Amino acid sequence: MKVVGLSGSNVGSKTRTAMNYVMKAISEKYPEVDTTFIDLADYDVQFSDGRNYLEYEGDTGYVAKTIMEADAIIMGTPIFQASIPATLKNIFDLLPVDGLQDKVVSMLVTAGSSKHYLIAEQQLKPILAYMKAQIVQTYVFIEEKDFLQKEIINDDVLFRIDRLVEDTAILTETYMKVREAKEAEYGF
Repeated sequence: MKVVGLSGSNVGSKTRTAMNYVMKAISEKYPEVDTTFIDLADYDVQFSDGRNYLEYEGDTGYVAKTIMEADAIIMGTPIFQASIPATLKNIFDLLPVDGLQDKVVSMLVTAGSSKHYLIAEQQLKPILAYMKAQIVQTYVFIEEKDFLQKEIINDDVLFRIDRLVEDTAILTETYMKVREAKEAEYGF
């Protein structure tokens, strides 16, 4: 199983901090899982220009190909101005329309306002559904008050991160078995 952790912004520290907890939880609970962490702040990803994702080179090609090869993606995103960051939207634009088909995608959202939970529901989930992702319905929503000095201080948030990792792994294993059984029906 290949799992990609994606921190979907090139600014700020809260999403990266939360995604570090996610990646630690995966490595501790599922050491056999092949994990890759992509923090978009560490890459120079060019804007999508409509090409096939395989035609991009450098950081852009690496990020797009790594996501396309994943079985599951745990996506972290901050909410800015009541929307997802352009850097994350650009990642979606780089991929084919069905680029998330047969991939399990779970979400972690950091925001300054409790009302921003609606962004995941009204913007992020529809994009993921359109791209045919298998969405883990529950997600982790973390407010600014849950952080102190680049650490998560709310034990409930840490519990929810552990549960998100577990739900993602279980759902990915389940979908992999379903796909294998379906492919075995064809007999060739």
